[in-house]
Amino acid sequence: MRSRSFTSGISSLLGASLLWAFSFGLIGTCLTDLNPFMVAWIRLTLSFLLFLPLLRLRGVGGVLILKLLAIGAVQYGVMYVAYIQAYQYLQGHEVALFTILTPLYVAVLHLIGRREWQQRVFVAALVAVLGAAAIVFCLPDRAVALRGIVLLQMANVAFAFGQVAYRHVMQKGHARLRDKDVFAVLFAGGLLLAAAVCTAGGGWHAWSFSRTQVWVLLYLGLVPSGIGFFLWNRGTRLVNHGTLAVMNNIKIPLAVFASIVLFKEQADLIRLLVGGGVMLGAVWMCERQR
Repeated sequence: MRSRSFTSGISSLLGASLLWAFSFGLIGTCLTDLNPFMVAWIRLTLSFLLFLPLLRLRGVGGVLILKLLAIGAVQYGVMYVAYIQAYQYLQGHEVALFTILTPLYVAVLHLIGRREWQQRVFVAALVAVLGAAAIVFCLPDRAVALRGIVLLQMANVAFAFGQVAYRHVMQKGHARLRDKDVFAVLFAGGLLLAAAVCTAGGGWHAWSFSRTQVWVLLYLGLVPSGIGFFLWNRGTRLVNHGTLAVMNNIKIPLAVFASIVLFKEQADLIRLLVGGGVMLGAVWMCERQR
């Protein structure tokens, strides 16, 4: 049973990572001239509409709905507002690379929630960070990239908090509740926050898109955001915390590879392979110790 759960969880996390791998370059090459807050709202609204027909709230208490709205506002709303804005300062593969600390954020938030030290979780996360760091082949102009890096860390912390909180809420008294029945609620929380930020930032006036941008927004909102986030949060419930922390960085070698192949960006392939191998080794270490 545990083996089937692990396989299903890893498959969900890996599937989400593959979907995300191609989105870094698409945003950087097609959407940087659009208001980032509006882009965040559009993507989350499309994701919400995708899962709205699956919404089943019968028997779901109001307290749980409010918790899911809050989780979605942080995990998707705060994350996307900061994440998409970071593309104003960084290239697609640089955005992927500077998410390397997410496993540590996941591990620390988990340990804070558990109020106990678990060395296995922290070591696995640290190995994942080192593996991702091995892929970094050069740094951009620090004076230009600093804002982008800070925005990305805000996005990383928000995403880490959301997945840890979702795992905790859904496993504590709601283990039999299906993810697809309530997932639209998370997207609702995210799009409401993105709408508030877009309103405050005056982002509603720029409703002018090229045909390519329309198709890119539709793809990103329905596939990487909609299906990808669903697969990811589903996987968080099926693997242990150490594996979850490590898998947060699997998207990095995949995204860098996609940026090299599809968008002609430059990277060191040897470091890419070494870093990816280290992260896969961290997953093996974590599961073997378990």
